[in-house]
Amino acid sequence: MKLQVLNSENKSAGEVELSDSIFGMIPRKDIITRVILWQLAKRRSGNHSTKNKAAVHGTTRKMYKQKGTGGARHGSRKAPQFRGGGIAFGPVLRDHGFDLQRKVRKLGLKMALSAKAKSGNLIVVDSLKYTDKIKTKEFLGRFGEFKSVLFIDADKNGNVLKALSNIVGYDFLPQIGANVYDIIRREKLILSVDAVKELEGRLA
Repeated sequence: MKLQVLNSENKSAGEVELSDSIFGMIPRKDIITRVILWQLAKRRSGNHSTKNKAAVHGTTRKMYKQKGTGGARHGSRKAPQFRGGGIAFGPVLRDHGFDLQRKVRKLGLKMALSAKAKSGNLIVVDSLKYTDKIKTKEFLGRFGEFKSVLFIDADKNGNVLKALSNIVGYDFLPQIGANVYDIIRREKLILSVDAVKELEGRLA
């Protein structure tokens, strides 16, 4: 499939040929959802924890004699039913991540790119590096009509990242960091020509 390339003035600068095996697939929501859930699960820290009966501070001395009081039998004030006692069945330190096959992760990224291309939310520009000092107002002037945009270039670009950090809803990633979650959560996906070539080489 072919897509128009825009220059710094948002005018046509030719066309780019996009691989149908990467940008022309039929998106499947189940595959995309699996990859997003895998990403979000790995992102969780899993450091939530509570103190159980063994961890709280307190004496193990029996509260009162076993029989003859007319009350229930208790052996420790650290039991969960008492104030200051341990938590029963509370969260523990754990890893929320799970395994997902590499081919499924790769397929999910292809389908996310294809979904943007199919919906008309994929824009290809000739370059994101027009000047050494890129200003925030330059991006707002070119793409200010979009509320949510993800920019992907071939490699890291500190100037672009700094300029976009001032705009709510605008993100920048190098192509090696392109992922399904960030692509899907933004309305528009803007790729440089170099990023397209790198992605096609990576996913081919």
